[in-house]
Amino acid sequence: MENPIEKRLEEGLGTGSQLVVEEDNNKRSTSHQGKKDEVGIHPSNENEENNVVISDQPEELKEEQPQKKQKTKRVATLDAFRGLTIVLMILVDDAGGAYSRIDHSPWNGCTLADFVMPFFLFIVGVAIALALKKILKVNSAIRKIILRTLKLLFWGIILQGGYSHAPDVLSYGVDMKQIRWCGILQRIALVYFVVAIIETLTTKLRPTVLKPGSFSIFTAYKWQWFGGFVAFVIYMVTTFTLYVPDWSFVVHHEHGSEKYTVKCGMRGHFGPACNAVGYVDRQVWGINHLYSQPVWSRLKACTFSSPDSGPFRKDAPSWCHGPFEPEGLLSTISAILSGTIGIHYGHVLIHFKEHAERLKHWVSMALVLLIVAVILHFTDAIPINKQLYSFSYVCFTAGAAGIVFSGFYILIDVWGLRTPFLFLEWIGMNAMLVFVMAAQGIFAAFINGWYYKNPDNNLVNWIQQHVFNDVWKSERVGTLLYVIFAEITFWSVVAGILHKLGIYWKL
Repeated sequence: MENPIEKRLEEGLGTGSQLVVEEDNNKRSTSHQGKKDEVGIHPSNENEENNVVISDQPEELKEEQPQKKQKTKRVATLDAFRGLTIVLMILVDDAGGAYSRIDHSPWNGCTLADFVMPFFLFIVGVAIALALKKILKVNSAIRKIILRTLKLLFWGIILQGGYSHAPDVLSYGVDMKQIRWCGILQRIALVYFVVAIIETLTTKLRPTVLKPGSFSIFTAYKWQWFGGFVAFVIYMVTTFTLYVPDWSFVVHHEHGSEKYTVKCGMRGHFGPACNAVGYVDRQVWGINHLYSQPVWSRLKACTFSSPDSGPFRKDAPSWCHGPFEPEGLLSTISAILSGTIGIHYGHVLIHFKEHAERLKHWVSMALVLLIVAVILHFTDAIPINKQLYSFSYVCFTAGAAGIVFSGFYILIDVWGLRTPFLFLEWIGMNAMLVFVMAAQGIFAAFINGWYYKNPDNNLVNWIQQHVFNDVWKSERVGTLLYVIFAEITFWSVVAGILHKLGIYWKL
């Protein structure tokens, strides 16, 4: 017989996950007993044996009724939130070049694109709380966690390490001297591993009923918060105390190569050139294995085209030409906090059953995080910075994730407006598939492979030029409409069809 925890873990976390909330038929996991409340859970069309039941009947009624086959229940808000994150990624990746205001901030600040990564990590945390709600065999759960982490690392290196040149270049392969070890899936994998391992190893310390008090949910899961605090301390101590020396790099171009030297010799710097985040990655991974086109190249110090990309100024500082890893090691340690906050929201979903209770806790915490972030940023204590994954950035984006998640909860689960968000649910149920095929351009590369006479003569370019750009007489508007209709709408339909067929890509 299959292990229940293995089945839940097989349904996945993070990208492409299928999430269910399980309640024991013989024991309530909340202090609010005897209330028939199925808040936040919706029936799924998937196979019933892959899911579990929510039972809110009093114990005496349960004993009188015969055991029935478990029914499917699903967290619709979670799927919709994950789908929204994927949609945002497609939008900012493919339309950000035309609209730089939605692209990643060149350094300090927060744009639409800067919400994508922390939203992913937030939803990974929520998913972990639900999938690992009950663990019967700890060793089995740990094996599953390690296996899923390795899968995410593998796909991350394949898709963003340089091996895949999709969608425009019809070739593959990477020089191992230049391979990029870090990326989106790699960061998700490491955050997932740390947060899920802590949740698993503390399974015997979890309460089934919360003690009275507003902060009982925090004390009940103190080890999860302790893990986040350790990550915070490591990041902050390293950021403010690590000495960053001068560093050099070589840029290769068609006319030869040129060596640059960046003068540093300082500590606690939050600028592009001499921060501890970049120094740690240069020492751990090697400068040739970092991202070679960092967003700081769009700063005013580097180009007159700022905030758009453009040729470098003649007086541009040397660091403008250098590499920087936006998903590096030290910043990923800070990103563990995003997953920790997410898993807390999942714990609230498990323990509190009333709409008002959940929303009160979620919104109040989100507002506190936003206030802390704003104070830190505008006092110049710690600027909001996605590239450094600063503490103010963690607070600001986690607070925003909490507000958006609560808003979805109100619309979908309180007011019952599920239909307008079905396309987000469909994408959220098959997030890994849409991420790989759309956000990473694998499907577009496949279509581009069928060209006429030269690689630029392909169906994707023809549609974008003749159906969108020429009709609207604007490349910017045409690009935006192409992304909305030929990518987001197209993959919404595909995800919906796959959902009806019960087909999902799970790691």
